[in-house]
Amino acid sequence: MISRRDFLQAALAASAVWGASGAGNWARLAAQQALTQDRLLEFDTFGNVTLIHVTDIHGQLVPVWFREPEINIGVGAAAGKPPHVTGADFLKLYGIPAGTPEAHALSYVDFVSLAKGYGRMGGLDRVATVINAIRADRPEALLLDGGDTWHGSYTCLRSDAQDMVNAMNLLKPDAMTSHWEFTLGVDRVTEIVDGLDFAFLGANIFDAEWDEPAYEPYRMFERGGAQIAVIGQAFPYLPIANPKWMFPGLSFGVREERMAEVVQEVRGKGADLVVVLSHNGFDVDRKMAGNVPGIDVILTGHTHDALPEPVMVGQTLLIASGSNGKFVTRLDLDVREGRMMGFRHKLIPVFSDAIAPDPEMAALIERERAPYRDEMAEVLGTTDGLLYRRGNFNGTWDDLICNALIDEREADIALSPGFRWGPSLLPGDPITREDLYSATAMTYPNAYRSEMTGEMLHTILEDVADNLFNPDPYYQQGGDMVRVGGMGYRIDVTKPQGSRITDMTLLKTGEPVDPARSYVVSGWASVGEGTEGPPIWEVVESYVKRQGTVRVDPNTSVVVSGA
Repeated sequence: MISRRDFLQAALAASAVWGASGAGNWARLAAQQALTQDRLLEFDTFGNVTLIHVTDIHGQLVPVWFREPEINIGVGAAAGKPPHVTGADFLKLYGIPAGTPEAHALSYVDFVSLAKGYGRMGGLDRVATVINAIRADRPEALLLDGGDTWHGSYTCLRSDAQDMVNAMNLLKPDAMTSHWEFTLGVDRVTEIVDGLDFAFLGANIFDAEWDEPAYEPYRMFERGGAQIAVIGQAFPYLPIANPKWMFPGLSFGVREERMAEVVQEVRGKGADLVVVLSHNGFDVDRKMAGNVPGIDVILTGHTHDALPEPVMVGQTLLIASGSNGKFVTRLDLDVREGRMMGFRHKLIPVFSDAIAPDPEMAALIERERAPYRDEMAEVLGTTDGLLYRRGNFNGTWDDLICNALIDEREADIALSPGFRWGPSLLPGDPITREDLYSATAMTYPNAYRSEMTGEMLHTILEDVADNLFNPDPYYQQGGDMVRVGGMGYRIDVTKPQGSRITDMTLLKTGEPVDPARSYVVSGWASVGEGTEGPPIWEVVESYVKRQGTVRVDPNTSVVVSGA
């Protein structure tokens, strides 16, 4: 008799795409160069349960360009494993031919020319079309939102996230979890959650004073004759990565023991399938999957990874669905005899030129954007080169921000946080106010100007590097590496904390950074309460307007080793 593990491994081989054979849906689509809605939505319905997953939309209502990372370094047990494979190596791993729509969607290779050929991706009206098509095929499908939804755009900031709340209410998800949502402030989160028609889940969010759950930990659903438990796992490091003063009284954390208890609780209540809707980040979820028995599926978010096939940890599937509305995941499952027996999976790329917009969602988006249209559309300047953010180290959007901070704030050195959100712009594109806000829109945007010693700067870089490159995923507590302007350095990602950063150099003089000397430093997005300074978008807007055409030189100031 075939074992459950053998059955699941066989199902994985049938998932799109299986890199060794190139026989999956993605590889067939790539080979045929077909870019039609019917082909993109094609799926062989399977089993009795369907999960639909979206995550990390970051307030993007309309189609965008979004370049996938060139550098995504894995350390420790994750080194060299997906999602820490990029570019040509990624395409080879999954059997995706270069130059295809799938290569464009999933890698940075030849991004500019392929973007011009295949167009933008995402747009919630196109996402709605995909979701509606899946629901037409499988009416009982569960739609699950991985969070980072109510944040990241001009309209989201100006409407206090009401635009995204309205759009998601129209999509009618069954549950969501959270991260950046809490930077709206806990009072606004409470106001929104009290009015939602779906579950806002966070098994790992506790009332700090009473040490008891602050939000609904899970929700049980009956679908296809099976009992399905969806457990929410919010971003565990909110008080470290974001301002704790915005959500006083709440505590977070991975809380692995808590997750194990909740899994056992839902199993005891008859759950045939246990799904974790997570915003941990991929490597944290990979570790949790190996340590907590009884989880069938983890729908992972936070690190913006887009993988065309699941990663299997023991008997747990890890599903990564990208960001910015670029992808929708469909996962069909055969759930019977109290367990998951097999699956079919497809990461659906949302090519906006190939997928027809849903009329109802398109009308809602138009209504939400209309009050701000003139302000958003104002052209501030033009970009001479590709502007992008995503990657472990400096992206050109971040270099532009750092250049503006140094110039406008008369600083020696600039620091810009290692955010993953923010769409791209192609060479020659106008930079509109909407584009700028899509890279900066947040609720603690003040651009500070202060003095820091070289020793303090070294400490900051070491702390952030450990949050990214600690070999234990549970200590990876932030985004990507802080972006630095006006200063270069070397980093060895294999070294322990305190020894990774060397050869810090002040670029304008070529001199080593003196640990005892003070430097004028400008940055933004400080988690400290009461930070003073103009909002970052005003700083960058002034700089771009004065420049007219923005040119960002290739950044060679960070030298990485050990990767």
